[in-house]
Amino acid sequence: MRGLAFYRTISVGLVVFLAGCAVRPEPFTEIELTINADLNVAEVTAGQEPVARAIGLQEAMSRALAYNLDFRVEAMQQSLRVAELDLSHWSLLPSAVASTGFAGRDNYSATSSRTVLPGDVLGPSPVVLRNATSQEKRIETADIGFSWNVLDFGLSYIRARQAADKVLIADELKRKVIQRIVEDVRTAYWRAVSAERLMRRLGRLERRTQQALDGTRRLYRARETSPITALTYERELVEIKRTIQELDRDLKIAKSQLAALMNLKPKAHFALVVPPRSSRTPGLTMGLEEMIGVAMKFRPELREVAYKRRINSHEADAALLELLPGFQLYVGANYDSNTFLLNDTWHGWGYKAAWNLLKVFQYPAKRSVVELQDDVLRERELALTMAVMTQVHVSRVKYLHLRKELATAAEYLDVQSRLVAQMRIEASADRISEQTLIREEMNTLVAEVKHDIAFAAVQTAYANVFASMGLDPYADELSHQLSVSELAGDMRARALIGRSERGAAKTATYVRY
Repeated sequence: MRGLAFYRTISVGLVVFLAGCAVRPEPFTEIELTINADLNVAEVTAGQEPVARAIGLQEAMSRALAYNLDFRVEAMQQSLRVAELDLSHWSLLPSAVASTGFAGRDNYSATSSRTVLPGDVLGPSPVVLRNATSQEKRIETADIGFSWNVLDFGLSYIRARQAADKVLIADELKRKVIQRIVEDVRTAYWRAVSAERLMRRLGRLERRTQQALDGTRRLYRARETSPITALTYERELVEIKRTIQELDRDLKIAKSQLAALMNLKPKAHFALVVPPRSSRTPGLTMGLEEMIGVAMKFRPELREVAYKRRINSHEADAALLELLPGFQLYVGANYDSNTFLLNDTWHGWGYKAAWNLLKVFQYPAKRSVVELQDDVLRERELALTMAVMTQVHVSRVKYLHLRKELATAAEYLDVQSRLVAQMRIEASADRISEQTLIREEMNTLVAEVKHDIAFAAVQTAYANVFASMGLDPYADELSHQLSVSELAGDMRARALIGRSERGAAKTATYVRY
């Protein structure tokens, strides 16, 4: 009964202990969520250089590359891969293990023995010996040992080489983000410049349109003109008003997009450098075949797949190495405080060999997986090659076509500007209606917006030509800790050096590939 009560007590205690160790979900409190949200909002733009002057294209790109959060994520990923590579180097070293311990008990670890073989010196029958011990009640031990597994060293060396290739893959992913950010900044900047040029004029024209609308509606209500004429006039003015609002919406969004790319808060106020309207664009100095050749060397996607194939080839080496028996060398120093020992300190050494025979049977399956993985990567590489070739061709054709569209937009704007000048003269002489002048003023603004949009599209297409070839001439600047103004200055200098895609290819730092 005492034993049963004891076990019941132990069971109840165990149940109470396990119940106390149960983990329950604990959601964040409202205060914790508020504090975390405030910290995130404060840290989004923490440590950034304030906007002290109007922002030009180079400064916009430098701010985006310095503070854009997507780029910072890729930069941190690369730093993580470098840290993992540094960590993998330690696995190449021998293991060094030091340990110490203490053991105690309330009585001696004593034993008694008896002989089991007849004919013992003590007599023909088994003899029971008296209790004896060779161990103290309390013992302190310490040891330090070094061991080195040759098989583990080989596998660690292969894993370190794979980690090195992962660093290079992270670098290519970062380059890809750089190219995307530069493209997006160019597009948003030139559209925002168009907004800076035209927003005030759009506002004034919208007010004039609203005044004309009010006048037309008064004439219609007073029946001072034909209802059909008045309604037709009103419809045209409403159409002009709708077009103005659409342009206003697109232009306002462009500046917000540029602010987001530069990691500025949505309501941040900043001015832009507004260069004179121009239709000049750089020409292409490389032929299609030469551009494709450059792309085959520099595109991040192709390099990424090439590094993955090399990682996979190292995996094949690792599978082959696992077939070999493990050979471990060890040496160590030991101490034991047990006074019954003749030698309380000693050195030990030796080796161990082990061979997992099942690895031999697993190797064909592993080799098959590695070979299939290489086939997949090879097909992906070929598919990417065709895609890159197509992208280079399309980006070239698109750029040349958009240059023609820009030339046409410039020609149209010139004609419209001369026409509206004549319309203003006619309106001042009361030979044309206010409605006709407003329509032509609207057509002029639309022509200017379309010219600016065409210019922005050409700039974007030019950046896309570089991206399609994998060129990003800013990698060297980003490898140094430069301020925004210094980075922008280096970008301006590099833009003067490499005005063409051939010049950019020659001045790019990653020609080391």
